[in-house]
Amino acid sequence: MGKRIVVVGAGAVGGYAGGHMARNGADVTFVDPWPEHVNYIREKGIQLSGTTEQERFSVPVKALHLTEVQQISKERPVDIAFICMKSYDTEWATTLIRPYLAEDGYVVSLQNCINEERIARIVGWGKTMGCIASMISVELEEPGHVVRNVELGGEKHTVFRVGEVHGRTTARATEVAELMKGGDSSKVTANLWGERWSKLCINTMRNGLSASTGMNGIDRDTEDFSRDVSLRLAGEAIRVGRALGYDIESLGGMQTQWIVDAAAGDTEAQNLCRDDLLEQCKHRTLGQRPSMGQDIRKGRRTEIDFINGFIVDKGREVGIDTPVNAALVDLVKRVERGELAQSPDNVRGI
Repeated sequence: MGKRIVVVGAGAVGGYAGGHMARNGADVTFVDPWPEHVNYIREKGIQLSGTTEQERFSVPVKALHLTEVQQISKERPVDIAFICMKSYDTEWATTLIRPYLAEDGYVVSLQNCINEERIARIVGWGKTMGCIASMISVELEEPGHVVRNVELGGEKHTVFRVGEVHGRTTARATEVAELMKGGDSSKVTANLWGERWSKLCINTMRNGLSASTGMNGIDRDTEDFSRDVSLRLAGEAIRVGRALGYDIESLGGMQTQWIVDAAAGDTEAQNLCRDDLLEQCKHRTLGQRPSMGQDIRKGRRTEIDFINGFIVDKGREVGIDTPVNAALVDLVKRVERGELAQSPDNVRGI
Protein backbone atom coordinates (compact mmCIF):
# COMPACT_ATOMS: atom_id res chain seq x y z
CA MET A 1 0.00 0.00 0.00
CA GLY A 2 1.38 3.42 -0.99
CA LYS A 3 2.15 6.20 1.43
CA ARG A 4 -0.73 8.41 2.59
CA ILE A 5 0.06 12.01 1.62
CA VAL A 6 -1.75 15.13 2.78
CA VAL A 7 -1.02 18.55 1.30
CA VAL A 8 -2.07 21.32 3.69
CA GLY A 9 -2.54 24.31 1.43
CA ALA A 10 -3.55 23.40 -2.12
CA GLY A 11 -2.73 26.80 -3.58
CA ALA A 12 -0.13 27.51 -6.23
CA VAL A 13 2.80 25.34 -5.10
CA GLY A 14 0.76 22.84 -3.09
CA GLY A 15 -1.79 22.39 -5.85
CA TYR A 16 0.92 22.03 -8.48
CA ALA A 17 3.07 19.54 -6.56
CA GLY A 18 0.13 17.59 -5.15
CA GLY A 19 -1.62 17.45 -8.51
CA HIS A 20 1.45 15.98 -10.18
CA MET A 21 1.91 13.46 -7.37
CA ALA A 22 -1.71 12.37 -7.74
CA ARG A 23 -1.35 12.12 -11.51
CA ASN A 24 1.52 9.70 -10.95
CA GLY A 25 -0.57 7.45 -8.72
CA ALA A 26 0.18 8.75 -5.21
CA ASP A 27 -2.55 8.71 -2.54
CA VAL A 28 -2.98 12.48 -2.11
CA THR A 29 -5.49 14.46 -0.07
CA PHE A 30 -5.69 18.24 -0.26
CA VAL A 31 -6.67 20.35 2.75
CA ASP A 32 -7.38 23.99 1.98
CA PRO A 33 -9.06 27.00 3.63
CA TRP A 34 -10.70 28.37 0.44
CA PRO A 35 -14.15 26.74 0.20
CA GLU A 36 -14.70 27.49 -3.50
CA HIS A 37 -11.33 25.97 -4.34
CA VAL A 38 -12.07 22.75 -2.44
CA ASN A 39 -15.53 22.49 -3.99
CA TYR A 40 -14.18 22.91 -7.51
CA ILE A 41 -11.52 20.22 -7.00
CA ARG A 42 -14.15 17.84 -5.67
CA GLU A 43 -16.39 18.37 -8.66
CA LYS A 44 -13.88 18.66 -11.51
CA GLY A 45 -10.41 17.86 -10.19
CA ILE A 46 -7.49 20.27 -10.14
CA GLN A 47 -6.61 21.88 -13.47
CA LEU A 48 -2.90 22.32 -14.13
CA SER A 49 -1.30 24.18 -17.02
CA GLY A 50 2.10 25.53 -18.07
CA THR A 51 3.90 27.08 -20.99
CA THR A 52 3.20 24.12 -23.31
CA GLU A 53 0.04 22.24 -24.23
CA GLN A 54 1.55 19.02 -22.84
CA GLU A 55 1.49 20.57 -19.36
CA ARG A 56 -2.27 21.14 -19.46
CA PHE A 57 -4.36 18.45 -17.77
CA SER A 58 -6.94 17.73 -15.08
CA VAL A 59 -6.39 15.43 -12.09
CA PRO A 60 -9.01 14.05 -9.68
CA VAL A 61 -7.82 14.55 -6.11
CA LYS A 62 -9.55 14.12 -2.77
CA ALA A 63 -10.03 17.52 -1.10
CA LEU A 64 -11.13 18.48 2.41
CA HIS A 65 -12.35 21.71 3.94
CA LEU A 66 -10.59 22.69 7.17
CA THR A 67 -13.71 21.77 9.10
CA GLU A 68 -13.53 18.21 7.76
CA VAL A 69 -9.96 17.35 8.71
CA GLN A 70 -11.08 15.39 11.76
CA GLN A 71 -12.44 12.66 9.49
CA ILE A 72 -8.84 11.62 8.82
CA SER A 73 -8.95 9.98 12.26
CA LYS A 74 -11.27 7.34 10.73
CA GLU A 75 -8.83 6.65 7.90
CA ARG A 76 -5.21 5.55 7.54
CA PRO A 77 -2.72 7.79 9.36
CA VAL A 78 -0.75 10.32 7.33
CA ASP A 79 2.72 9.22 6.29
CA ILE A 80 3.85 12.49 4.70
CA ALA A 81 2.29 15.90 5.33
CA PHE A 82 3.37 18.75 3.08
CA ILE A 83 2.86 22.21 4.56
CA CYS A 84 2.28 24.59 1.64
CA MET A 85 0.68 27.50 3.46
CA LYS A 86 1.97 31.06 3.73
CA SER A 87 4.68 31.38 6.35
CA TYR A 88 2.39 33.22 8.76
CA ASP A 89 0.05 30.18 8.71
CA THR A 90 2.78 27.60 9.39
CA GLU A 91 2.17 26.95 13.08
CA TRP A 92 -1.57 26.41 12.98
CA ALA A 93 -1.37 24.34 9.80
CA THR A 94 1.24 22.05 11.37
CA THR A 95 -0.78 21.79 14.58
CA LEU A 96 -3.86 20.92 12.50
CA ILE A 97 -2.26 17.88 10.87
CA ARG A 98 -0.04 16.70 13.75
CA PRO A 99 -2.66 14.44 15.44
CA TYR A 100 -3.11 12.46 12.24
CA LEU A 101 0.55 11.64 11.54
CA ALA A 102 1.59 8.00 11.53
CA GLU A 103 4.12 6.93 14.15
CA ASP A 104 6.90 7.32 11.59
CA GLY A 105 5.12 10.07 9.66
CA TYR A 106 6.79 13.39 9.01
CA VAL A 107 6.17 16.94 7.84
CA VAL A 108 7.76 18.60 4.80
CA SER A 109 7.91 22.38 4.51
CA LEU A 110 7.25 23.15 0.83
CA GLN A 111 7.07 26.92 1.35
CA ASN A 112 8.84 30.20 0.82
CA CYS A 113 10.98 31.54 3.66
CA ILE A 114 12.56 29.42 6.40
CA ASN A 115 9.88 27.62 8.42
CA GLU A 116 11.48 24.34 9.47
CA GLU A 117 12.13 25.59 13.00
CA ARG A 118 8.48 26.62 13.39
CA ILE A 119 7.38 23.16 12.27
CA ALA A 120 9.93 21.41 14.52
CA ARG A 121 8.63 23.27 17.58
CA ILE A 122 5.33 21.47 17.01
CA VAL A 123 6.25 17.98 15.72
CA GLY A 124 9.94 17.74 16.66
CA TRP A 125 13.09 17.92 14.55
CA GLY A 126 12.93 14.20 13.80
CA LYS A 127 9.64 14.66 11.98
CA THR A 128 10.71 17.77 10.05
CA MET A 129 12.08 18.00 6.52
CA GLY A 130 12.47 20.80 3.96
CA CYS A 131 11.80 21.05 0.25
CA ILE A 132 12.67 24.10 -1.84
CA ALA A 133 10.75 24.86 -5.03
CA SER A 134 13.34 26.83 -6.98
CA MET A 135 12.20 29.22 -9.72
CA ILE A 136 8.85 27.49 -10.21
CA SER A 137 6.60 30.57 -10.73
CA VAL A 138 3.14 29.08 -10.26
CA GLU A 139 -0.11 30.87 -9.52
CA LEU A 140 -3.59 29.86 -8.39
CA GLU A 141 -5.53 31.93 -10.90
CA GLU A 142 -9.04 30.88 -9.83
CA PRO A 143 -10.63 28.02 -7.89
CA GLY A 144 -9.19 24.74 -9.10
CA HIS A 145 -6.80 26.28 -11.65
CA VAL A 146 -3.01 26.41 -11.14
CA VAL A 147 -0.83 27.81 -13.93
CA ARG A 148 2.94 27.70 -14.24
CA ASN A 149 4.45 30.80 -15.86
CA VAL A 150 7.99 29.59 -16.58
CA GLU A 151 9.34 26.73 -18.61
CA LEU A 152 10.10 23.40 -16.95
CA GLY A 153 13.53 23.30 -15.35
CA GLY A 154 14.35 19.74 -16.39
CA GLU A 155 18.06 19.03 -16.78
CA LYS A 156 18.87 22.75 -17.10
CA HIS A 157 17.73 23.68 -13.61
CA THR A 158 16.79 21.45 -10.68
CA VAL A 159 13.50 22.79 -9.34
CA PHE A 160 12.79 20.69 -6.25
CA ARG A 161 15.59 20.33 -3.66
CA VAL A 162 14.72 18.04 -0.74
CA GLY A 163 16.82 17.99 2.40
CA GLU A 164 17.01 16.74 5.96
CA VAL A 165 17.77 19.34 8.59
CA HIS A 166 20.91 17.41 9.61
CA GLY A 167 22.19 17.26 6.02
CA ARG A 168 22.41 13.48 5.60
CA THR A 169 20.85 11.63 2.67
CA THR A 170 18.10 9.38 4.01
CA ALA A 171 15.58 6.96 2.52
CA ARG A 172 12.72 9.31 3.29
CA ALA A 173 14.43 12.30 1.67
CA THR A 174 15.01 10.17 -1.42
CA GLU A 175 11.35 9.13 -1.27
CA VAL A 176 10.16 12.74 -1.29
CA ALA A 177 12.54 13.65 -4.12
CA GLU A 178 11.06 10.80 -6.17
CA LEU A 179 7.55 12.05 -5.47
CA MET A 180 8.48 15.54 -6.64
CA LYS A 181 9.85 14.32 -9.98
CA GLY A 182 6.34 14.15 -11.37
CA GLY A 183 6.23 17.94 -11.36
CA ASP A 184 9.81 18.68 -12.48
CA SER A 185 13.43 17.81 -11.82
CA SER A 186 14.37 17.08 -8.21
CA LYS A 187 17.28 16.04 -6.04
CA VAL A 188 18.25 15.34 -2.46
CA THR A 189 20.49 18.09 -1.10
CA ALA A 190 22.95 17.88 1.76
CA ASN A 191 22.78 21.67 2.05
CA LEU A 192 19.16 22.35 3.03
CA TRP A 193 20.00 25.55 4.91
CA GLY A 194 22.18 26.96 2.17
CA GLU A 195 19.51 26.10 -0.41
CA ARG A 196 16.90 27.74 1.81
CA TRP A 197 18.95 30.91 2.05
CA SER A 198 19.49 30.94 -1.71
CA LYS A 199 15.74 30.75 -2.30
CA LEU A 200 15.26 33.45 0.34
CA CYS A 201 17.69 35.68 -1.58
CA ILE A 202 15.73 35.12 -4.80
CA ASN A 203 12.49 35.99 -3.03
CA THR A 204 14.18 38.99 -1.42
CA MET A 205 15.14 40.46 -4.79
CA ARG A 206 11.81 39.81 -6.52
CA ASN A 207 8.73 39.50 -4.32
CA GLY A 208 8.62 42.86 -2.57
CA LEU A 209 9.56 44.71 -5.75
CA SER A 210 6.60 43.22 -7.58
CA ALA A 211 4.31 43.90 -4.63
CA SER A 212 5.29 47.56 -4.29
CA THR A 213 5.53 48.42 -7.99
CA GLY A 214 2.95 46.17 -9.68
CA MET A 215 5.62 45.14 -12.20
CA ASN A 216 5.64 41.66 -13.68
CA GLY A 217 8.80 39.58 -13.67
CA ILE A 218 9.91 40.58 -17.14
CA ASP A 219 9.52 44.33 -16.62
CA ARG A 220 11.20 44.14 -13.23
CA ASP A 221 14.34 42.50 -14.62
CA THR A 222 14.58 44.41 -17.91
CA GLU A 223 14.20 47.92 -16.50
CA ASP A 224 17.58 49.24 -15.32
CA PHE A 225 16.33 51.01 -12.19
CA SER A 226 14.34 48.07 -10.81
CA ARG A 227 17.04 45.54 -11.68
CA ASP A 228 19.53 47.69 -9.78
CA VAL A 229 17.28 47.71 -6.72
CA SER A 230 16.81 43.93 -6.93
CA LEU A 231 20.57 43.34 -6.99
CA ARG A 232 21.11 45.59 -3.99
CA LEU A 233 18.36 43.74 -2.11
CA ALA A 234 19.97 40.40 -2.87
CA GLY A 235 23.45 41.73 -2.10
CA GLU A 236 22.36 42.61 1.42
CA ALA A 237 20.71 39.20 1.84
CA ILE A 238 23.83 37.33 0.68
CA ARG A 239 26.09 39.30 3.02
CA VAL A 240 23.80 38.54 5.96
CA GLY A 241 23.59 34.85 5.04
CA ARG A 242 27.35 34.58 4.77
CA ALA A 243 27.76 36.21 8.18
CA LEU A 244 25.39 33.60 9.60
CA GLY A 245 27.54 30.83 8.14
CA TYR A 246 25.34 29.59 5.31
CA ASP A 247 26.86 27.97 2.23
CA ILE A 248 24.70 29.88 -0.23
CA GLU A 249 24.06 28.30 -3.62
CA SER A 250 24.02 30.30 -6.85
CA LEU A 251 20.86 32.27 -7.62
CA GLY A 252 19.69 30.83 -10.89
CA GLY A 253 22.74 31.33 -13.11
CA MET A 254 24.17 34.15 -11.01
CA GLN A 255 27.10 33.51 -8.73
CA THR A 256 26.63 35.07 -5.31
CA GLN A 257 29.84 37.10 -5.59
CA TRP A 258 28.60 38.65 -8.84
CA ILE A 259 25.58 39.95 -6.96
CA VAL A 260 27.56 41.28 -4.00
CA ASP A 261 29.98 43.02 -6.36
CA ALA A 262 27.15 44.35 -8.55
CA ALA A 263 25.41 45.77 -5.48
CA ALA A 264 28.68 47.54 -4.59
CA GLY A 265 28.79 49.18 -8.03
CA ASP A 266 31.12 46.89 -9.97
CA THR A 267 30.24 47.39 -13.64
CA GLU A 268 31.49 44.01 -14.87
CA ALA A 269 29.47 42.17 -12.21
CA GLN A 270 26.40 44.26 -13.01
CA ASN A 271 26.69 43.26 -16.66
CA LEU A 272 27.03 39.58 -15.78
CA CYS A 273 23.92 39.73 -13.60
CA ARG A 274 22.03 41.72 -16.22
CA ASP A 275 22.78 39.18 -18.91
CA ASP A 276 21.63 36.28 -16.74
CA LEU A 277 18.42 38.02 -15.70
CA LEU A 278 17.62 38.95 -19.30
CA GLU A 279 18.13 35.33 -20.30
CA GLN A 280 15.72 34.23 -17.56
CA CYS A 281 13.11 36.63 -18.94
CA LYS A 282 13.07 34.69 -22.21
CA HIS A 283 11.61 31.68 -20.40
CA ARG A 284 8.73 33.45 -18.57
CA THR A 285 5.25 34.43 -19.63
CA LEU A 286 4.06 38.03 -19.47
CA GLY A 287 1.75 37.01 -16.65
CA GLN A 288 4.56 35.85 -14.39
CA ARG A 289 4.61 37.56 -11.00
CA PRO A 290 6.16 36.27 -7.77
CA SER A 291 3.82 35.27 -4.97
CA MET A 292 3.89 38.60 -3.14
CA GLY A 293 2.90 40.42 -6.31
CA GLN A 294 0.02 37.96 -6.64
CA ASP A 295 -0.97 38.60 -3.01
CA ILE A 296 -1.34 42.35 -3.52
CA ARG A 297 -3.48 41.83 -6.63
CA LYS A 298 -5.74 39.48 -4.65
CA GLY A 299 -5.94 41.66 -1.55
CA ARG A 300 -4.11 39.12 0.60
CA ARG A 301 -1.57 39.58 3.35
CA THR A 302 2.00 39.34 2.06
CA GLU A 303 4.99 37.47 3.48
CA ILE A 304 7.11 40.63 3.60
CA ASP A 305 7.97 40.15 7.29
CA PHE A 306 9.18 36.62 6.56
CA ILE A 307 11.29 37.57 3.53
CA ASN A 308 12.77 41.08 3.44
CA GLY A 309 11.81 41.69 7.07
CA PHE A 310 13.63 38.50 8.03
CA ILE A 311 16.77 39.77 6.28
CA VAL A 312 16.52 43.02 8.23
CA ASP A 313 16.12 41.18 11.55
CA LYS A 314 19.00 38.79 10.90
CA GLY A 315 21.14 41.66 9.69
CA ARG A 316 20.73 43.35 13.06
CA GLU A 317 21.83 40.13 14.78
CA VAL A 318 25.12 40.01 12.86
CA GLY A 319 25.74 43.75 12.66
CA ILE A 320 25.10 44.21 8.93
CA ASP A 321 23.04 47.17 7.75
CA THR A 322 20.22 46.34 5.33
CA PRO A 323 18.76 49.75 4.38
CA VAL A 324 17.37 48.70 0.99
CA ASN A 325 15.47 45.75 2.48
CA ALA A 326 14.22 47.92 5.34
CA ALA A 327 12.95 50.55 2.88
CA LEU A 328 11.15 47.89 0.84
CA VAL A 329 9.45 46.43 3.92
CA ASP A 330 8.04 49.87 4.68
CA LEU A 331 6.87 50.37 1.10
CA VAL A 332 5.10 47.02 0.87
CA LYS A 333 3.33 47.53 4.18
CA ARG A 334 2.11 50.93 3.03
CA VAL A 335 0.79 49.39 -0.17
CA GLU A 336 -0.90 46.62 1.83
CA ARG A 337 -2.63 49.20 4.03
CA GLY A 338 -3.80 51.20 1.02
CA GLU A 339 -1.70 54.22 1.97
CA LEU A 340 0.30 53.98 -1.24
CA ALA A 341 -0.66 52.85 -4.72
CA GLN A 342 1.50 50.34 -6.60
CA SER A 343 3.88 52.19 -8.90
CA PRO A 344 7.39 51.70 -10.27
CA ASP A 345 8.10 55.20 -8.89
CA ASN A 346 7.87 53.78 -5.38
CA VAL A 347 11.30 52.20 -5.64
CA ARG A 348 13.12 54.87 -7.62
CA GLY A 349 15.82 56.30 -5.43
CA ILE A 350 15.80 53.76 -2.61
